[in-house]
Order: sequence, then structure tokens, then C-alpha cells
Amino acid sequence: MPERSQRAARPVRQRLLAIALLPMLVIMPVLLGIGVFYWNARYDDMLIAKVNGDLTIAHQYFVQILDNTGEHIRALGASVDFRDALRDGGETLQALLRQQTDARLDFLYLVSADGELIAASPAGAGPPDPLHWPVVRDALSGRAGTQVDIFPGEVLQALSTSLATRAQIELVPTANATPSDRSSETRGMVIHSSSPVRLPDGRMAALTGGMLLNRNLGIIDTINELVYQSAGLPEGSQGTATLFLDDVRISTNVRLFEDRRALGTRVSARVRDAVLGAGETWLDRAFVVNDWYISAYEPVLDSFGKHVGMIYVGFLEAPFRKIKYATLAMTILAFVLAAAVTIPVLLRRAREIFLPLELMNRTISRVESGDFSARTAIASGEDEITRVAQHLDDLLDQVQARNRELQLAAETLNDRVEARTRELREANARLELATRQLIVSEKLAAIGEITAGMAHEINNPVAVMQGNLDLLRSTLGAAAGPVSQEIDLIDEQLHRINLIVTRLLQFARPEEYAGYVESVEPAEVVRDCLPLVQHLLKKSGIRFEQTHTATRRVAMNRTELQQVLVNLIVNAIHAMPDGGVLRISDEDSDCGAGAGLLIRVSDTGVGIPTEIRSRIFDPFFTTKKEAGTGLGLSLSHTLIKRQGGHLCVDSEAGKGSTFTLYLPQAG
Repeated sequence: MPERSQRAARPVRQRLLAIALLPMLVIMPVLLGIGVFYWNARYDDMLIAKVNGDLTIAHQYFVQILDNTGEHIRALGASVDFRDALRDGGETLQALLRQQTDARLDFLYLVSADGELIAASPAGAGPPDPLHWPVVRDALSGRAGTQVDIFPGEVLQALSTSLATRAQIELVPTANATPSDRSSETRGMVIHSSSPVRLPDGRMAALTGGMLLNRNLGIIDTINELVYQSAGLPEGSQGTATLFLDDVRISTNVRLFEDRRALGTRVSARVRDAVLGAGETWLDRAFVVNDWYISAYEPVLDSFGKHVGMIYVGFLEAPFRKIKYATLAMTILAFVLAAAVTIPVLLRRAREIFLPLELMNRTISRVESGDFSARTAIASGEDEITRVAQHLDDLLDQVQARNRELQLAAETLNDRVEARTRELREANARLELATRQLIVSEKLAAIGEITAGMAHEINNPVAVMQGNLDLLRSTLGAAAGPVSQEIDLIDEQLHRINLIVTRLLQFARPEEYAGYVESVEPAEVVRDCLPLVQHLLKKSGIRFEQTHTATRRVAMNRTELQQVLVNLIVNAIHAMPDGGVLRISDEDSDCGAGAGLLIRVSDTGVGIPTEIRSRIFDPFFTTKKEAGTGLGLSLSHTLIKRQGGHLCVDSEAGKGSTFTLYLPQAG
């Protein structure tokens, strides 16, 4: 080969090598780096999303504790025993209050509207100025309420010396905390609840009680068990939960040492400024006592609307960081191994191209030397360039023909791509629907487990109370006459508890509580429902209209269908507080998979806002505040769906709502 040809071939060889190695040595590392960066960001986002969900569970449990405390005091204030104790006064009232504080409260007192302390437990306990607290003032105005309040040390001392002692926590020097010259925390964070009661002389009073959260390890351990169940975190990690008063840990399962909790340690200044200063929710990594945690902090407000503390949940970051780095190392190692195997193969394939190029270079050299006859117009020849030129003329004709074919094929391919894209969209929509249904199924399964446990725990004491009540009634005999009304009231309330528990179980495990199926006529069921709601219709001044044109019967348990209709009727009545028109109609319909009928329940009430319409069938979702459980529509939807029907709603805010119920015809 001439020297010039060798010099010309060398750059071609180098370019071919560069082209062969570029994807593996340049493009692939760049793509790998981008992928690793994106994965790392998504991994961190996943951890933040998890701790945010953990904080939601902790918040809900804390709110439940507040609600339970308030409900307990309201129930006590409305009980017959309390009214009797008020009438008897003296030691009877004192003994009743002492019994409640021994059971679940740290203090309980009764104060009149002018600030007079009527009775208290512990004996003589009472804040210096009870009317200072908004919950007490609200109760004296007739509104029960429960809030978190911060009691100074002197108030705790006035309530109970033991409370003041429990509340006092020695501060532990903590790195990164806001500088402070305090050596101890003497204030107490208290669940503060008050309920209005009427004294025998007609005066208004407030029954007020509370629970001290300082050193209340039972609550914080329960939160930790709820949020971080076994096998919920990787090996080596651990979940923690904490309740803060200001920036001081007053109840926590974070450990300073193996056998000592980190009570008295303080949160970092950065977290304190964000949560207590700005009122934000912190969702990020944070240094907790002695290690880094993926953390979530939420501010706690008192009855004055001030940020007085925080709820915290989090888990150790180190095990997740270890998993992340191990994954990155394995990815890089896999790339290195792939490169070690692939590059020799690429070099060998590239060398197979070098030889044909060198042969073509000899032919081009003949053209450069003056052999201009070596062109594509040459009709014949034996050298490689001639044969390539001859083939090139033929290939140009073939390329033109192939180009037309490719254009036609491209148009056909576009149509196929569009059709395939539509199929993929439909498949994706079905996948998303299946995913949502799976999530709902998992949530309902969890709710079923919780509900079954609650029902078991509730039914045991209810059964004991029912048995003792029956024994009391049979033992007293005619002597029970003066309190027969109270005994009947207790009996009714126990029956109501049984109904509530049965309804929860029916919602959580409908397949176990399904009634037998029978052929029923909707019009008869509607007529049976009217006596159950007639008092509500008269009380609200609502005009009732019904139209029955259906000739078919449906296969459904009569009691369950009545339960669904009563629930829809009661919801319609509640939607018309100022009166209106309630209409119920039925008609034959073939809108489902086969023959069936439609039942419509319409009202002219306030309607359902668009933003919550998609959630009304969700379990425990309600707009009735304390008056609703959020199970009515969800349970109704479940009962109808189980029979092969469906329940839907059409509503417009301010103009009313129509619930349409479809059920298949009885066979």
C-alpha cells in the first residue's frame, strides 16, 4: 500500500474505532449517570412520602385521643350518676370525680359560671383562674370542647403536687438546639376538655378535666407501634415518635442510651424555626439526638391558637443509605462487567470493516491518479470500484422504488401506531383502575382487622353490662319501678352500641354479615321505611312524594334494602334543614347487564359540592361533623354492589341531589 494511502486509511480506522466505542465509553456512562441521578431523587422522594404517611397516622391517633377525652367528659356530664351526685352533693360528688380521675384522667373539677370551684379531684384541686382558659369559657357558654393547653408549673401545683412533679423534666444539653439558659421544663402539656352541665339550682357550670402528656409514654409508644409495625422497616432501622412541648422532648421513645429515653433533649434550631416559628410541617432528614433520621414534624396548637409544641415521627436514615449505596455499587459493577465483555467484541467487529475499506481506498487511489474512467457511467469493469459503481446505479433505482414503498409503509405504520397507542391508553386506564381498586381493597382489609378488634373489645364489656342489667332487673323486681326509666334507657343504649358494632362489622366484613336473599317489591319496602322516618319528616316540615311504576321485583335481603333506603332518606332530610320536597320513585329499567329496576331518592336541599362528590362513598368520610360516622353511604354502596347493582348520585349545589339505585330483577 502506498504511504499516502496508509496515512488516509489511518484516520478512517480511528474514526471507526471511535464510532464503535462511543456508545459504550461515552453515551452509556452519561445515560447511566442521568439514570442514577433520577433514581436517587425518586428514592429520596419515596422516603419523604413514607414519613409523611407515618405523620398522618400519628396525627389521626393524637386527634382520636383528644376526641375520646372530650367524649368521656361529655358522657360523664350527661350521665344519670352525675346528675344524682349533683343532687346529693358533698362526698357523693367528690367520690364520683375521684373515681373518674383514678380511671383515666389526671384531674377533674366542676366550676360555676362565676368561677366558684364546686368540687374537684384530687380534693381541692383547681387552677387559680379557671375562666382564663377558652375551653372552660366555651363550656360555660354551652359548647363542649377539647384542646391542648400548656399549664404553667404553678397551675399544675394547684391541681396536684404529683402532676407538677411528673411534668418537671431536666433539660439535657443538645447539639444544634437553640441556645437557652433554662435548666428544666416545669410546664405541662395537657389534653384540656370541658363540657357544659346544669346545676340543680339552674346555674350553668363547666365539668373540666385533663390528661398530662409529660412523661406519658403509653401514648407515644402506641403511636410508634401503630406507625412502625414489625417488618415495616429494613433490618437495622428503627422508628421513633416524640411529643414536644415547645422544643423539649416531653414524651419519646428516642434513646439517649439503651435504657434511657431522651426526655429533656431539644430539637435542632433549624427545625424549631420552621415548625414552631413559621408553623410549617417539616418533611426532610434531621439530626435527632445522636443520629440522622428521615423525619416529619407537625406543629401542635393550643386553645389560644399558638404553636406550643410538635408531634414527630421518623426512622433511621443509615439503613436506607446503605441500601442506596449498595444498589449504586451493583449498578456500576454491572456496567464495568458489560463493558469488559462488549468492548473486545466491538473491536473485533470494527476490524472486519477495516479490510473492505482498504480495498476501496486502492480503487479511489486509481481515480486520484488520473483514471477518470472509473465512474458510475462505466458499463463494465473487473475492479472493485467499477463493480461498486455498477451496483450503485442499480441501487439508486432500487432506492427510489423502495422510497415509494417506504412512504406507503410509513403511512400504514402511522395508522398502526395510532391504533396501538389507543390500545395502550385503554390498557393503561384499566391498569390504573385495577391499581385504585387494589389500594381500596388493601385499605378495607386493614379497616376490617381494626374494626374486628374494636368490635371484640366493645362487645365484651357490653355483654357484661347487659348481663348485669338483666340480673339487676330480675333481682329488684317490683322495687325497680322508680328507676325503670333509667334501666330502660341503659338497655336502649346498650342495644344502640350493639347496632353500631354490627354496622361496623357489616361494613368491614360484608360477606360474613350478608342477609339471606329474597324476592321483594320496592314499593312495599318504601312503605315500611316511612314509619321509621315519619317523625323526622314532620319535624323538618318536608313534603313527601312517592311514585311507584315498577312491575318487577328484586332479589335482595329486605332488611338490607330497607337499611339503604332509610339511610338515603335520612341524608335527604338532613340536606333540607329549612324544609323542602322529598321524592321517591321506582321504575323498570334495562340499563344494567339485564332486566332490573331503578329507585330514585331526590331532595331539594343544599346539594353536594363538586369538590367532595367523588368522596361521598369513601369509608368514614362525612360532612356531618360529630353527628355522622361516615359509614352510611359507604355501607349502602357495598350492599347494593354485592347484589350486582350500583348506586350513583347526581347533584348541583343549592338545587338538591338525586341518588339513583339500580338492582337486577329477581330470577
